Amino acid sequence: MEIGPALPPPSMDPLGAPSHFVDIERLPGWADLYEADSQSLPEKCQADARSPFPYRKDINAKIILWRGDVALLNSTAIVNTSNESLTDKNPVSESIYLHAGPDLRVELQKLKGCRTGEAKLTKGFNLAARFIIHTVGPKYKSRYRTAAESSLYSCYRNILQIAKEQAMTSVGFCVINTVRRGYPLADATHIALRTVRRFLEIHGETLEKVVFAVSESEEAAYQKMLPLYFPRSLEEERWSLPFLPADIGNAEGEPVVPERQIRISEKPGISEENSDEEGLEADLAFIGSHAFARMEGDVDKQRRLVLQGQLSEAALKKQHQRNYSRWLCQARAEDLSDIASLKALYQTGVDNCGRTVMAVVGRNIPVTLIDMEKALLYFIHVMDHIVVKEYVIVYFHTLTNVYNHLDSDFLKKLYDIVNVKYKRNLKALYFVHPTFRSKVSTWFFTTFTVSGLKDKVHHVESLQQLFTAIPPEQIDFPPFVLEYDARENGPYYSYPSSPDL
Repeated sequence: MEIGPALPPPSMDPLGAPSHFVDIERLPGWADLYEADSQSLPEKCQADARSPFPYRKDINAKIILWRGDVALLNSTAIVNTSNESLTDKNPVSESIYLHAGPDLRVELQKLKGCRTGEAKLTKGFNLAARFIIHTVGPKYKSRYRTAAESSLYSCYRNILQIAKEQAMTSVGFCVINTVRRGYPLADATHIALRTVRRFLEIHGETLEKVVFAVSESEEAAYQKMLPLYFPRSLEEERWSLPFLPADIGNAEGEPVVPERQIRISEKPGISEENSDEEGLEADLAFIGSHAFARMEGDVDKQRRLVLQGQLSEAALKKQHQRNYSRWLCQARAEDLSDIASLKALYQTGVDNCGRTVMAVVGRNIPVTLIDMEKALLYFIHVMDHIVVKEYVIVYFHTLTNVYNHLDSDFLKKLYDIVNVKYKRNLKALYFVHPTFRSKVSTWFFTTFTVSGLKDKVHHVESLQQLFTAIPPEQIDFPPFVLEYDARENGPYYSYPSSPDL
């Protein structure tokens, strides 16, 4: 069976010109390729046998196997495989650099590298994909096989975690292990497929398409192993069962050492920006938050000392950082997929000054129906790696009602928990389509409840006004926001942009 058909006819850009990028919606899905090959299955199968990866039509509909260049995919994000300094020259990365343009290399220099098993996000620049997720696969040595398996699993898992956090709808995977790093293709394919499968089972609500972009030499391995993890019928499930390896990982696909039944996991994450004392406190708290909390001493006593003015500013800062670190630790451990599926907080492009833009959609926050503590955890989880650099927030107040309004107590709690980087690096908060009541509430909150935020808030009556600070192509708008603005303020006309609102 031919899994990698010739490239589909060129897609068209908005002006009608042919594009060399490939629209993933036009690629045949994994399930679509089954019918032509179904007659090759054995006639006799074990009728009562069930695979640990059972037939799931809904999951199969998300999978695409495509022979081609991942850099050409028009998906929300594509994956780049590189080395620790993010300067590797392999066919995948070279093609991505070529199509993305020179700005990508400049952006990669700002990331200051990436450790094995980790993943980092950049814009897609001139690619059809909006984002690139960069990761570093392990160097393979047979005597350190379990460590290599754990690291490769972490690559795939961290990529998918970023996709979930950013509410991405599609991801194009390259084959992460490169020839130079020596990971056996068959072993690596098992880890890739089972990790994606388990992730889609548990957290796959927002992810609509996963494309495995393979080369001609890699295609056969994926063609052989995809039925093991993504069987397209009950017959194919039973037929594939004997070919599954003995080690299929745990419930998330993570490698397990059978003789000890312990989980092999990556070293607890340490943020690349936390090299100062503040970062050290965060790392210590993340590695052993509960034990660390027990060593803090009497918290009530410390609070009394703060009120009496007897606790030094440095001690107060450390105490606050420990508190934030515990929240971050909990956020990393919680399943927050239900909050992510709301698509109320997501990263979009950059403003005229090159600062990251985070979008908040008020209408998508059903305050009375969700666990607001989980919402707070999700905010911290998403924002922790954003706030290490300057950023801006665009809050869409458009068509919100009383069930979407965040009360001042919640906002005060959030403001008190987050660390100094959030406040220092937030350069502007654009409040889009405010009402008179929301203006009054915002003024009261920023005047009497918190300090240092009032001058950063800009009320934006129309998108035309917002576009003087953030180019329209740099913002992913909810459709109802565009419709409302066109109805209330008329169609948008392009004017030269200015760095100031």
